Amino acid sequence: MNPNEIPVGIVGLGLMGCSIVTCLLIAGHPVVAIAPISADLLHAEKRIREHLENAKGKGLIENDPEFYFKNLIITEDYAQLKTCKIVNECTIENIDIKESVYKKVEAVIAPDALLSSNTSAIPISQLQKLTLHPERFLGLHWTEPAHTTRFLEVICGDDTDIKNGEYLYELSHKWGKEPILVRKDIAGFITNRLMYAMYREAISLVENGYATIEDVDRSCRNNAGYFMTLVGVFRWMDLTGVPAYHTVMKNLLPTLNNSTEVPELIDKVVREGGRGIANSHGFYDYEPGEAEVWEETFKEFTYEIRQLALKYPADVVKKRLAEKHKR
Repeated sequence: MNPNEIPVGIVGLGLMGCSIVTCLLIAGHPVVAIAPISADLLHAEKRIREHLENAKGKGLIENDPEFYFKNLIITEDYAQLKTCKIVNECTIENIDIKESVYKKVEAVIAPDALLSSNTSAIPISQLQKLTLHPERFLGLHWTEPAHTTRFLEVICGDDTDIKNGEYLYELSHKWGKEPILVRKDIAGFITNRLMYAMYREAISLVENGYATIEDVDRSCRNNAGYFMTLVGVFRWMDLTGVPAYHTVMKNLLPTLNNSTEVPELIDKVVREGGRGIANSHGFYDYEPGEAEVWEETFKEFTYEIRQLALKYPADVVKKRLAEKHKR
């Protein structure tokens, strides 16, 4: 599994697509970046270059952007994907658009090349039915920014050959990931199912007057945010005493929000055209220039939290235990 010998195609060069391209370039892959719409060409090169410059400034890479750009083709020509062994679609969550992309991709790639989607909402089993070779279709669910985070979900659909999922699972370790292999397709996959349960409860607490938006965010930052980089929910329960959680669940679970409707709080923001930081209109009010500073601060944070997280990989305790046994 030498990334230098595995050309990868990325279709869709929005915010997510550009950071995925950056991740793959850093890993050593030759990358063909397809702009499904001409507007993507206006910002793609600039955004990828900024990612690489920041990565060098933070010590993530040693080479200048030009070193990586030698391995990058940015184009609207799908025929350039011909040699790619993996193609990842990163377009908007619209089935018709995705189907159109798959037809263009499958018209040029080899039958044994892998095709994947970065969808976070549409079941992989549904998308793979739109393709010629559903057994080679998978989900690759990244999180932003893809070149600094350790997160990646590899999702198998009902018709996916599990060997293809296992191959991408192994390969993604070379992308700096601690991947999750989702062997059975389920709506929202793993991470979104966990996160949206929390989003729903957070909104419910605000709508029902138990806390403000600021209070809920403060709770997340200073409780779950304090331990989540080191451990997940199961290890946390082990660390802090399983019986206590068992006791609390008996009384608390029946009181949690289980509504199937989109909450009014978020619906109102969207009805009014709010997109959050993107247009300074979201759950929070933003002063002129504040949204840009939040973007810059988050970017800086991703590098710093990455450095901390790398000191505590998933097997950190096993390594420490092995060192103790050697003494």
